[in-house]
Amino acid sequence: MNAGKSTVLLQSSYNYRERGLQTLLFAPKCDTRFGSPGIHSRIGLKQSAHLFEQDFDFYFHLKQHIKTREAVHCILIDEGHFLTKMQVAQLIMITKRLTIPTLCYGLRSDFLGEPFSGSQYLLAWADELVEIKTICHCGSKATMNMRIDKDKRPIESGAQIQIGGNESYLSVCMKHFVEAIKNIENSAKKILSGAET
Repeated sequence: MNAGKSTVLLQSSYNYRERGLQTLLFAPKCDTRFGSPGIHSRIGLKQSAHLFEQDFDFYFHLKQHIKTREAVHCILIDEGHFLTKMQVAQLIMITKRLTIPTLCYGLRSDFLGEPFSGSQYLLAWADELVEIKTICHCGSKATMNMRIDKDKRPIESGAQIQIGGNESYLSVCMKHFVEAIKNIENSAKKILSGAET
């Protein structure tokens, strides 16, 4: 959150298009924060995109697109953490069988520090990982996304997916995440107590 992922994605697409190369952009259908479908950055950049849901087949879509339209030189996916394991596998097939570079932008973990399915397999199977950094209120590197209520207090339970922006989430460093959300600290205590017996 707040690292500029969507801005970097849109800049990457612009770089391809500026050189006469075609890109295909994808965004999750469930992200309705900005009203119109597409990819929107917090600094005001936006571009239309194909929307995907959990049953969307990227490989089939690309094969059909290539048959009926112009060539595709790069695929860019916003909010890649919403992908399923099967969709990540489809993207691997696109990069290896169709030799089309695929760039996915997303979060590593949810508001409790648990991996999203899409993130888990992107991290495991990607050829290259690039971290886009943001900072915590203390000035340290923020690596965690803490869900907050209207009074900015941490929330420690709820559905994994809740679409929201700065009103719902706060980017924090691991130190401040552990201080606010006890599940990682409790897990560590269980591991340590088990090791001592």
